[in-house]
Amino acid sequence: MPLPAPLTGVVPPLCTPLTPEREVDVPSLLRLVDHLVAAGVRGLFVLGTTSEAAYLTDRQRRLVVETTVTHVGGQLPVLAGAIDMTTPRVLDQVASVTRAGADAVVVVSPFYTATHPAEIARHYRLVAAASPVPVLAYDLPSAVRGKLPADVVVELAADGVLAGLKDSSGDLAGFREVVAGTRARPGFSVLTGSELLVDAALALGAHGAVPGLANVDPHGYVRLDRLCRTGDPAAARAEQERLCALYGMVRAGDPARMGASSSAVGAFKAALHLLGVITCPATAEPQVPLSPQEVEGVEGHLIEAGLL
Repeated sequence: MPLPAPLTGVVPPLCTPLTPEREVDVPSLLRLVDHLVAAGVRGLFVLGTTSEAAYLTDRQRRLVVETTVTHVGGQLPVLAGAIDMTTPRVLDQVASVTRAGADAVVVVSPFYTATHPAEIARHYRLVAAASPVPVLAYDLPSAVRGKLPADVVVELAADGVLAGLKDSSGDLAGFREVVAGTRARPGFSVLTGSELLVDAALALGAHGAVPGLANVDPHGYVRLDRLCRTGDPAAARAEQERLCALYGMVRAGDPARMGASSSAVGAFKAALHLLGVITCPATAEPQVPLSPQEVEGVEGHLIEAGLL
C-alpha cells in the first residue's frame, strides 16, 4: 500500500515473540498485531530495536515481515528495518524485506566502521536509489557511532532521498532542527522514538511516535496522540506522565547481571505475557531473562497503570 505522506499517529515498533527454542512464535505475533490494530495504531514497524532485529537470522527477519504484512492485509502500512553495517549489506536487507511485502524501509547509518557525514549521505542516496519503497532514516546513536546529523537529514529530505526520520536519539533540540528544516517538505514524516517525550515532540511539530512501550499499552499512546492533537494539554500531560511511570518497568532487571536492552525488552515481553498477548516472554540469546522477582516488578507497574 502507499505510505501516507506524512505518516502520522502511533506506529509501534513490534516486539518479536519467540518460542522457548528462540524461533519466531507466529501465533503470538499475530495476536500482538491484533492487539495493536484494535487499539487504533496508524502503522506497524517491524525489525527495529524493540523487535530484536539485530539478534534475528535473515530467515527469521523475512518470516516476521511476511507474517505481519499478510495478516494486516493492507489495513495499515508496515515499515521494516533494513538494519546492517554497510551499504551493500543494507541493500541486501532492503531487497529481502521488500520482497516480503514491506511498504517502507527504515535504515540506520553505517556502523562498525568510522563514517564521515558525507559518507552517511552517500549511504542513504545509494539505498534510496535502489529501494522500490520509501526510505526513512533511523537516528539511533546508541547502536551506531554517533548522532545522525540534522543537516544531513534536512539535505536528504530536500532532495527527495528520504521520506522521513525515526529519531531515537533523545536529542529534542536536534529533533526540533529537523522538524523546522523539513517543514517546507509537507510529505516528510518526522517521528519520535521516545516513550517519554511524545507530548513534547508533537508540540514541536512531530507527525507521530514510534514508542516501544506501545506494545504494552497501545491504547494509552493512541489516547495521548489524540489529546495532543485536540488541544487538551493538561489531559495530554497527565496521560504522558502515566506512561512515563509505566515505562519504569524497563528498569526491572538487575544491572549487575544484565544489560539495559535485556531489561527493557524483557520487561515488554514479560508484560505482554502477563496480559495474555504472547505465549512466552523469551528474549533472544545471549540476553539474560528476567527473574521471577523481576517479573513481579513488571506486574506491579501494570497494576499501577490500570492494565491489570
